[in-house]
Amino acid sequence: MELATVSQTSAGVPARQSNSRQPATGRLIRSLAVASLVANIVIVVTGGAVRLTASGLGCPEWPLCTADSLVTTPEMGVHGIIEFGNRLLTFVLTAIAFATLFSVWRLRAERRDLWWLSIGLLAGIPAQAVIGGITVLTGLNPWVVGLHFIVSMVLIVAAVVLVNRAWLSPEDLAVRHAPLAGRTLRPLLGAVGVLAAITVVLGVVVTGSGPHAGDHGAARNGLNPDLMTRIHVVPVYLLVFTLAVALYLVFRRVTDARLRNAVVLVTVVVLAQAVIGYVQHFLHLPIALVALHMLGACLLTAAAAQAVFVGFARQVPGGDTVPAAAAAPVD
Repeated sequence: MELATVSQTSAGVPARQSNSRQPATGRLIRSLAVASLVANIVIVVTGGAVRLTASGLGCPEWPLCTADSLVTTPEMGVHGIIEFGNRLLTFVLTAIAFATLFSVWRLRAERRDLWWLSIGLLAGIPAQAVIGGITVLTGLNPWVVGLHFIVSMVLIVAAVVLVNRAWLSPEDLAVRHAPLAGRTLRPLLGAVGVLAAITVVLGVVVTGSGPHAGDHGAARNGLNPDLMTRIHVVPVYLLVFTLAVALYLVFRRVTDARLRNAVVLVTVVVLAQAVIGYVQHFLHLPIALVALHMLGACLLTAAAAQAVFVGFARQVPGGDTVPAAAAAPVD
């Protein structure tokens, strides 16, 4: 049963959604939420550049760059500059996280969702710094590097939720409607979230078995890269099939435009990511395509999180756009 444009208030009276809603939060909070999402994606891509240029040990110590210097030295060369530059981006991410936390301070009583999401995103930064330090001190152990990446994906999911929650209008906050996805579609969206997560995790394992170790002397995880690649594509096939069914449902039935757009977005990202993955594999992993594939993993995580949020949440930003005559749930 797909979403109706009519939702129920706490008194059980139908409440018509408006297309002219204004967000309950200020522009600063909304902008910082988006900045947090973008920054968490950018730092993953720049971290990938560190690995792909073999600069993972450009700063061989942690928290200092060398045993005697906090910053890179001329002797470290370009690899030191690349690695230290990525470390500096952590301060940018920290500044955004603190600014977000301070911006929601006065709303923390009535908007505890924004407050705790902001705290979680801020807490993720020192956690990532520690994992990054362990990565350096263990000589770029591929499993630790993989954990570093997966935690970044968790932070991206939290940032997606923060962006959505920050854009809720007063009307959205006052009404808890039925999930936009009906009984048939919800299991499919749940499967999309799970399969996307499995795909990303297996992609990390494939990366750990491949040639781009972050340093010429860094160890690999010892697994067969061809075998791991074949295992990696299994959830991708399942994800494509699941999305095909979901697309059929959202276009065949009366569906809220927000949900339809979310499913289309994750489908486009999955297909683009699959094409990049196949091309990079058959071209023997050129650096540019591997970097693009890492960006695709971030976008896949964000798009899947968006689809799951829009489908399952009882408070979703934005007004419904289906005709009033169709404002009845159908399944």
